[in-house]
Amino acid sequence: MTAHTLNLESVIELSDDQFYLLCRRNPDLRFERSANGDLIIMSPTGYETSENNSELVADLVIWNRRTKLGHCSESNGAFVLPNGAIRAPDMSWIRKDRYEALSKAERAKFAPICPDFVMELMSPSDELKVVQAKLIEYIENGARLGWLINPEAKQVEIYRPNSRSGQDAQPEKELLEMPQTLSGEDVLPGFELDLGFMWE
Repeated sequence: MTAHTLNLESVIELSDDQFYLLCRRNPDLRFERSANGDLIIMSPTGYETSENNSELVADLVIWNRRTKLGHCSESNGAFVLPNGAIRAPDMSWIRKDRYEALSKAERAKFAPICPDFVMELMSPSDELKVVQAKLIEYIENGARLGWLINPEAKQVEIYRPNSRSGQDAQPEKELLEMPQTLSGEDVLPGFELDLGFMWE
């Protein structure tokens, strides 16, 4: 997915509602907004990346239908993070009680909440440092587990909140080489994502 960033500083400041309307009026484009107000315009992914993402999301949806523990979303669902960024992870999940605390109006637009779990799937045109920064941002804004799946490098980066106390503690990162499965740990209890097909 190719992304282009527009620096809107000193030109225009889009409110959350204006940003939502911009997205609705341009349905063929995918937008995100950084914490400092930059507008990020992303092109659609290639078919292979989209197919892989569909496979991964399907596993999460099936697990969630069985457990009824929360609510999941794919890349069309955006969230207003506590730092002001508006992000749309490739796959996300919110615990049921946190989702139900949102009003109906909040659920209808970009939900003002950081998901408990997020996943980003690298496409060939993604820049690794940019996607890594997004995973760090999710964790710093309240996500409890994040996965960055990199099919080309045949690696997965797992992000978790740092167990050390202190504001300067960076999220913990674990690197796995060609894992066959990923565990949802205590965030997604009993969930195992099958990644075997990704490395074939």
